[in-house]
Amino acid sequence: MFGSHAFADGPGDPAAVKNEDGKYFDKEGNPTFKVTDGSVDWYTYSGYRRYHSECHVCHGPDGEGSSYAPALKHSVESMDYGHFLEVVASGRKNVNASQNNVMPAFGDNPNVSCYLDDLYVYLRARSVDAVGRVRPAKHDDKPPAAQQAEDSCMGKK
Repeated sequence: MFGSHAFADGPGDPAAVKNEDGKYFDKEGNPTFKVTDGSVDWYTYSGYRRYHSECHVCHGPDGEGSSYAPALKHSVESMDYGHFLEVVASGRKNVNASQNNVMPAFGDNPNVSCYLDDLYVYLRARSVDAVGRVRPAKHDDKPPAAQQAEDSCMGKK
């Protein structure tokens, strides 16, 4: 699957067709990214930040993978949004004679669970090379809806 962007049974076309309070969605209603003139939407930027605070230790910088865990930028090429949420929240075991991979559940970790859409959007952008292997230089401001959702999820009033 290297170099190709087959979307069979995956998330489909990542093109943004709808914007709700700064959050973009594809034609299927899944969260997606928006990159314009090198500037990313807030959720892609937030996903970059969350990925590098919680996920890169195992999955490598920028979703590229490591000797310990797979490249998530490639995993989301064939994984739909619902499956992504399920795996991150509940974890996964892939144990057989040739491998012993276990991803812990992050459903109880608010630093992950409150930002699942952001993580998905960032990895989706990485999967089609819409964003590079560096911190996005420019990004949209944080929408009030994002702050409200974060405050609610984190238990702030």
